[in-house]
Amino acid sequence: MGSIRADLGSRIHPEPIDHFDHLPDSVILLIFNKIGDVKALGRCCVVSRRFHSLVPQVDDVIVRVDCVISDDDPSAASSASSAASDKFRHPISSLLRIFSGLFKPLQSLTQLITPSARRLPSHSTDFDSDSDQSSVTHHSPTQVLKNFKEIKFLRIELPSGELGIDDGILLKWKADFGSTLDNCVILGASSVVQNINNGRDCNNNNNNNTNNAVVENDNGSIPESFYTNGGLKLRVVWTISSLIAASARHFLLQPIIAEHKTLENLILTDADGQGVLSMNKEQLEELRVKPLSASLASKRTLVPALNMRLWYAPHLELPNGMVLKGATLVAIRPSEQSKKEATGSDGNWVASAFEEPFRTASRMLVKRRTYCLEMNSF
Repeated sequence: MGSIRADLGSRIHPEPIDHFDHLPDSVILLIFNKIGDVKALGRCCVVSRRFHSLVPQVDDVIVRVDCVISDDDPSAASSASSAASDKFRHPISSLLRIFSGLFKPLQSLTQLITPSARRLPSHSTDFDSDSDQSSVTHHSPTQVLKNFKEIKFLRIELPSGELGIDDGILLKWKADFGSTLDNCVILGASSVVQNINNGRDCNNNNNNNTNNAVVENDNGSIPESFYTNGGLKLRVVWTISSLIAASARHFLLQPIIAEHKTLENLILTDADGQGVLSMNKEQLEELRVKPLSASLASKRTLVPALNMRLWYAPHLELPNGMVLKGATLVAIRPSEQSKKEATGSDGNWVASAFEEPFRTASRMLVKRRTYCLEMNSF
């Protein structure tokens, strides 16, 4: 009689079925790879022992840094958010501040503040660092990633760009590194405005005629005022600042690259979209086998002697109605590399460095007159 009641009870109230138990590990790993975010994966670890054993096998990971603090300044944590919003008010003072103070906050890419002091249960402690449970825990990206054994694609996102710039100024850079700088593209403009009249119809042929007229009128030449009103000096500041930021990011990636031999693609960017450092499989392997030239005092990779090509337009109107005032594009490569024309078959790395609409701006600028410059190693 008792067995009959138990049987009836099991039919009326069947035990819940975990459908994930019916999925093979390969499918769950595919889902985890789509999630990517390291914090979300950390939460998955506490769901079950099976998930906890599968998360370290994820090969596509995203680390979003919430806040950057100084290694040797405890008070920096409390002022990090205000410091991030502080903008340099003058191009010369910004250069001085970058040279004297850029590396201190950049060192602290290795100090990640989690948004909550709540800790994961004990069986997921492999993904946590040892610290007081009553305080906010600090994690370096190296610590966060230490138990991921199969990472192929890694993206690290800083909370903001390192270069403080005035509102309305456009400054973007993209750099590729191996053991040192392979190439860098910088796009800047003194102001960005929207031309409402011409922006109503992005496909209007009159826009193209306007763009062509601008090229024909000034013949791509840099006006004399560019040299006398501080325009050239400002572009030098942008260039050096971007190179320092890129080389500092590269230096900080060394421990991660050394530890994760399976890496095939690495991107270090920021939430502002200001700068992107990327390394492909060949460049990562080059860094592992070739000694790194680094400035330990300033915590960055040394920048080699460079050849640069510069394009300038006082007024550059894009098909979508966006107008770049003082638009400047700089393409940079080490001097030791064989000289190749950036506008030739190898020049696609310049025109395709940025997403739209700035990709179109780059393609328009490289059609203008080219100015060649050189820079010593620093």
